[in-house]
Amino acid sequence: MVADPEVDAPMRRALAVLCAVALLAAGLLAVGPGGGASARSVAAATNGVTGNVTGPAVFGYNSNKYLFINGSGGPAYAANGTLIGNVTFYASVTGANTTGVSLTPTESGITNATTPQRTLLTVGNLTEVLSILVEITSTYQSANESINLTYDVNVVQPYTLTMTLLSTTSATILAFGLIVELDGTPVGTISVPSMTGKSTYVATFQYATVGLASGYHTFTVSLLNEHGLVTFAGGGTTFSETFYLPGPPPNYDLWYVAGAVAFFGALFIFLTRVAARRRTPTRK
Repeated sequence: MVADPEVDAPMRRALAVLCAVALLAAGLLAVGPGGGASARSVAAATNGVTGNVTGPAVFGYNSNKYLFINGSGGPAYAANGTLIGNVTFYASVTGANTTGVSLTPTESGITNATTPQRTLLTVGNLTEVLSILVEITSTYQSANESINLTYDVNVVQPYTLTMTLLSTTSATILAFGLIVELDGTPVGTISVPSMTGKSTYVATFQYATVGLASGYHTFTVSLLNEHGLVTFAGGGTTFSETFYLPGPPPNYDLWYVAGAVAFFGALFIFLTRVAARRRTPTRK
């Protein structure tokens, strides 16, 4: 049978319309509701979580200082470096004796990779090593990744300076500062509040360290911005104190061992020579 072109033309047009509708529907299904680039999720970064803890490594008895914790990377950061999730640190402190030891806060968000969060560590009056345990977690939607960090601090008995300041005027002196040097190197400052006329003020300074060599060392304290109206007790404008740090005791064990070896060596030589003298000559 030969097809009638006039009858088949409407059918071909109808089939073309149906195909176009089917293709459009398939495209909408592929894109999804509200289809288009604006509906896509921001791609998370592929870089892993990184972080660090910084701050002082030596604390004097009953002191407190800030430690700084930072972290970035992981699912919370987009591939272009934008923070799209949450980065949080969780911290705790351990040691042989944690009486009087605290850490505040123990949890905080890190919203800027260039600005670390700080936590205040307060220590007791025992010589020990404390370990700060930190977990940094990066989360975005259902994805999360974390790393663990450990930061050790030494708690030691500090060197303590005590000095008396005298006001030489009847007027009130505004707050000023003192600079402290150890063997010529600045190691800290002391803030002195305002002093009334003809009054005295007792200033103290604590220096915590584990690295001083044996021998003599000198602390020197100088006045700053006192306008010539304050002196140390005795009338001087500087205060100094020298102390001696003994070295480790000699290791006598090595001498004992060396002496024992020498003694038994001499005894062996003596016995060998005596035995040679007593040996009977061989007869021919």
